Amino acid sequence: MQPVGKIIKELRLKRGLSQEELAERINARFGSNINKGMISKWENGVGCPRLEAARHLALFFGVSLDFLLGIEDQEQPETLAAHLEGEEWTPEELEEIEKFKDYLRSKRKK
Repeated sequence: MQPVGKIIKELRLKRGLSQEELAERINARFGSNINKGMISKWENGVGCPRLEAARHLALFFGVSLDFLLGIEDQEQPETLAAHLEGEEWTPEELEEIEKFKDYLRSKRKK
């Protein structure tokens, strides 16, 4: 099991982002309040992200929370998240995407 911080750092570097860029993108996408110092602490094992921040990181990177937290060894991106990665989306567009995902799930349950 890898430490959470190491996983966050690997995912960030894989996408060619600085800690500051990662914080800015997550804040813009989710309206959160993450900063470079928090990411640095997480990556250096000084602390761990709270649940909401971990959820935002997992969604941003397109991985499961289990992978981000080091519970699963394999990165298993959600298909839709993998297609959204690297794109700039407005909050309204992200809301529409979430509604469409809910619609598809509701069809599956019938």
